[in-house]
Amino acid sequence: MPRRALLSDTERDSLLILPENQNDLIQHYSFTDADLALIRQRRGAANRLGFAVQLCLLRYPGYALASDTVLPEAVVHCIAKQVGSDAAAWPEYGEREKTRNEHLHELRAYMGLSVFGLPHFRKLVHSLSDLAMQTDKAMILAAHSLESLRQQRIILPALTVIERACAEAVTRANRRIYRTLIDPLERHHKRSLDNLLNVAPDMNVTWLVWLRQSPLKPNSRYMREHIERLKVFQSLALPDGLGRQIHQNRLLKTAREGAQMTPRDLAKFEDERRYATLAALAIEGMATVTDELVDLHDRIMIRLFSAAKNKHQQDFQKQGKAINDKVRLYSKIGRALVEAKASGRDPYAAIEAVLPWTDFAQSVTEAGQLAQPESFDHLSLVGEQYSTLRRYTPEFLDVLKLKAAPAAQAVLDAIDVLRGMNATGARKVPDDAPTSFVKARWKPLVITDEGLDRRFYEICVLSELKNSLRSGDIWV
Repeated sequence: MPRRALLSDTERDSLLILPENQNDLIQHYSFTDADLALIRQRRGAANRLGFAVQLCLLRYPGYALASDTVLPEAVVHCIAKQVGSDAAAWPEYGEREKTRNEHLHELRAYMGLSVFGLPHFRKLVHSLSDLAMQTDKAMILAAHSLESLRQQRIILPALTVIERACAEAVTRANRRIYRTLIDPLERHHKRSLDNLLNVAPDMNVTWLVWLRQSPLKPNSRYMREHIERLKVFQSLALPDGLGRQIHQNRLLKTAREGAQMTPRDLAKFEDERRYATLAALAIEGMATVTDELVDLHDRIMIRLFSAAKNKHQQDFQKQGKAINDKVRLYSKIGRALVEAKASGRDPYAAIEAVLPWTDFAQSVTEAGQLAQPESFDHLSLVGEQYSTLRRYTPEFLDVLKLKAAPAAQAVLDAIDVLRGMNATGARKVPDDAPTSFVKARWKPLVITDEGLDRRFYEICVLSELKNSLRSGDIWV
């Protein structure tokens, strides 16, 4: 069975493309006095032109002239002009293959070039293997191969040979990646990875398929389900630092290849490849689920704050007429009091002249009910959504392994306080709980005369966690 081609026809053409514009022709195909002296030793215009063309092709791109080589007219005319030959003589060159080979042999000695052989192939594969640990893109590997051979002054072989070297280098790199991933694994790790290919209880899909499902909506139900996925990944207990010695591009490529296959196909892999692929899937899957959890929390917080803001606006609009009536009433009472003070009359009589005292007392109660918080902020309404957050936040904070920059250390300390309260079932926030992160807007709600308000303290911490994750001051 023929080897699958790594390069497309377009890529092959681009790797060995000849210069055509004037600047590139001057850069690559200008002759020195020594070159011209050697070229002029040839007899006949066709031989001089052919010899010069061979010299140019060996210099760049670096391959030998073949009988089927097709050259752009611009290249032939540029070279012919420099050597004083007629470009029309070009088809006459090389009618005798022996002449072309004699010229090649002489040019190899003149330019100090070597013919590509088996030792060069082995050396090329070895040098490509390190690059293949970073990328398996054939175009990058082939371009590196050509440049390396040019620097070593080795005549380029056919691109099919370069492709074979690239393929061998990728194969070797894959084996190194597999070994790097599975060497730290113990027997229980491998059993856990194999279990990912089994059907999960009460589900019609394998653990692996279930773990790779994304949450449908930003709500507490899907948040808790996704937390369970992260717990399953964590239960694998893979060795710390597994995969860090592998370039991120190759680790992701291994995981993507595994994700494109069914669990049945993965089960058919040889042990080394199967465990390496499953480990890559687990590493990438844990990172993906963690990112999705952070994004879910972000979206839930945004939705809760938006709902509170909308409710605040709607309530104010609904109460607009009642508020206007109260303002007009108290305007009348105010004018009556001003006039009473000016005339020395009894202020209470002045109020009762506007409306009965019992009605006035009742209006004061109603005004208190209509009044918004002093800050006229919708944050006070976020507390109504506290139960939604409590459905998932204890587990959410428990499964995340968070780190913080100094700027956000107080937020992380507050998260540790909440974790401790969740673990012990405590309801009262400790008096020494960190509060330096609480912004002025939150302080009236968080810091009260009775101490720290549990609901608003936790909501404030979760809000600051969202902001710090966005800014990068806290990371997972």
